[in-house]
Amino acid sequence: MSVVVSKVFCSNSEVVLVVRSRPLVVNGGGFIVTNNCTQNVVFKVDGCGILGKKDEVILRDGVGHDLLLIRKKGGVIEALSMQRKWRGYSKDFEGSEKLVFCLKEPNNSCFFKKMPIKISIESNDYKNHKNFEIAGYFPDRACSIIDSNGNVVAKVGVRKEVQQLMPSKDVYHVTIKAGIDQAFVIGVIAILDYIYNGSTTC
Repeated sequence: MSVVVSKVFCSNSEVVLVVRSRPLVVNGGGFIVTNNCTQNVVFKVDGCGILGKKDEVILRDGVGHDLLLIRKKGGVIEALSMQRKWRGYSKDFEGSEKLVFCLKEPNNSCFFKKMPIKISIESNDYKNHKNFEIAGYFPDRACSIIDSNGNVVAKVGVRKEVQQLMPSKDVYHVTIKAGIDQAFVIGVIAILDYIYNGSTTC
């Protein structure tokens, strides 16, 4: 198993999750994630519209317990950097924050737009592939998270039957390979949603 946040979110088989954006006018500022088979809510992501804070999102489980606090690092050095970083923090049993992963946001310039987005696992407990990258283009709901060996560990897509019924990109699915931490994958998707002005932004 590739545990980043919790082994509770690592399945022995491949899992398909469905992501639905919450309308901004009704409890907006994020999205919910359900299991494709059971339709049960697995994760909730609250963004700027709910939290009232820019550059910050929170990933919760289906019951509402906090799993990840995700924020963009600020400051003068970060502002001058070619690539801005997002950091995902989990909470330990004593409530203190623990850095578990980091995502480098692509620069807005044309030169950097086509560069792959890099993700690194910062947790010392994680023993598997420490580096990942995102291939494809998230705004088209067509991208994959790939490990350092080139294996696709998660894939974002829109099924044809869903696209015909709902042409918008507010509903899409995420296929996550067996043993991969689903909370980590959805945390990465929450950042992508924010970067590309999705439902988590104000």
